[in-house]
Amino acid sequence: MSEKATDRRTLKTKKAIRDALADLLTEKELHKVTVQEIADKADINRATFYKHYLDIYDLYDKTEQDILGEIGMLVLRLEELPPEKFFTELTDHIDDNRTVFGMIFNPNGKGTLRAKFDRCMEGLFRQIEAEKLGLDLKDGKLTYQTCYRAQGCIAVISKWVMGGYKDPKDFIVKTLSELDTNTEQLTCLGPRKPAAEKRTSIFS
Repeated sequence: MSEKATDRRTLKTKKAIRDALADLLTEKELHKVTVQEIADKADINRATFYKHYLDIYDLYDKTEQDILGEIGMLVLRLEELPPEKFFTELTDHIDDNRTVFGMIFNPNGKGTLRAKFDRCMEGLFRQIEAEKLGLDLKDGKLTYQTCYRAQGCIAVISKWVMGGYKDPKDFIVKTLSELDTNTEQLTCLGPRKPAAEKRTSIFS
């Protein structure tokens, strides 16, 4: 078997293991999940699990790292898009990775993944806005206002995910875009610009 085929197989196996963990966390707390349950759901044997992970907590920690890395790269890649396009791409990514985002917002995890996700999103919002307005990242007003905006976005996503994705994506995109625009107009970061140049979003 070629090295490329082996790499694809490894990635497929790891994804199956990660998805199995996410599914199990909808049923029970992390400390109650067993390696055998992971193996059964992922359709692998225990030896395959231990080839990649030390134990359940090692799996959880590495899954955290992968998820946060993926989210960070996604947002940075999309930051130059207009708000509606940005939120369309973001919700598409979430919809394509339902088990992962179910894991982020599920209360049965260690709780650290949700906290790290929140910090990641806040940091990215702050970085984007600071660069566009020429402000210091430690600016107090910037810190609080981008926190407010990021948490609003996260709250909508959380409600959508934990509600079982019942609302259509276009409705979520419209809601996020409108809320982001309205919030920006309320916070008015930086000096006011003429109406023709006024920002409508941190992503515009």
